[in-house]
Amino acid sequence: MGNEQIITAKNNIIASAKKDGRGIEILHEIGKTLTSTLDLKEVLSIIMQKISELLRPSNWSLLLLDEEKHELFFEIAVGENSDKLKSMRLAIGEGIAGWVAMTGESVLLTDVAKDPRFASRFDSATNFQTRSIICVPLRSKGRVLGVVELINNLKDEDFNQNDLTILTTLTDYAAIAIENAKYLQRVQELTIRDDLTTLYNSRYLHLMLESEMERSRRYGLHFGMIFFDLDHFKLVNDKHGHIIGSKVLRETAEVIRLELRKPDIPIRYGGDEFVVLLPETDKKGAYKVTARIRESLNSHVFLKEEGLSIRLTASFGIASFPEDTDNTLDLVRLSDRAMYKIKETTRDGIALAE
Repeated sequence: MGNEQIITAKNNIIASAKKDGRGIEILHEIGKTLTSTLDLKEVLSIIMQKISELLRPSNWSLLLLDEEKHELFFEIAVGENSDKLKSMRLAIGEGIAGWVAMTGESVLLTDVAKDPRFASRFDSATNFQTRSIICVPLRSKGRVLGVVELINNLKDEDFNQNDLTILTTLTDYAAIAIENAKYLQRVQELTIRDDLTTLYNSRYLHLMLESEMERSRRYGLHFGMIFFDLDHFKLVNDKHGHIIGSKVLRETAEVIRLELRKPDIPIRYGGDEFVVLLPETDKKGAYKVTARIRESLNSHVFLKEEGLSIRLTASFGIASFPEDTDNTLDLVRLSDRAMYKIKETTRDGIALAE
């Protein structure tokens, strides 16, 4: 959008809200929101609220793009029976919203029944009748991030070109908010992720320990910690070099992930040491998870695609809350100490904290 179009759109926003004096105030509120918070849900909620105030749709939604699945999902949906949309998704290219996401072009329809792109399954799911639609893409740096869709004007008038211009300007603000939030998320990920394995790092471990212990105290829950160290890993580096050693560590991380539930938290503690936090898991359950990880490591052949056949074992220590301690530092210390009992004796085994 060029500067002249933006100025025109802003003037249209102000003009459309002159009756209640809200035009300038709305632009000011949106601008202030963008500079005062990077919380994506808060920013999007405020922007969509302003869109609703200005354009008065009966129903409206903001759909974001799931790039991995090439689908749109309802991030925000407001209006009659819109709660039924929250679990629904649509493929890129499906319906008006899907077409807008695919092409990056806006759509203004006064009678959806005459357009073959319209997907009626959403009306069927919500028991709602769509008459008119205005739908615009959320674009940033040439990429479509999602779409905003307004349905049926409450003023019993058709949406018009002026409405489209206003909506396009406001969605530009929303796109800025999404990009800012994603950038912040990437920065935050860099501070809590290990570069090599993409597992969480020790900084994140200590953050989550405090949080998980507080949650477990409040609700009377257990949680476990596994601390383990790869046996004789130095020999891998000495024999094959550090590049191969790094690849082995990355592959170790994948072996660990495959044995964990979604709530479990795998961490590279440092070097060839790893930690796994197991929410809502008692000591017996933690032992079962540890045994699975140990078995998977023992049976895994590392770097087969490199023409190598590296095999590894590990020494494991387990501690749990509240059986062993109700102190975060003690939990790390006890699981580490249990691990060293194995490390200094048999290796390739599991020890429970005493």
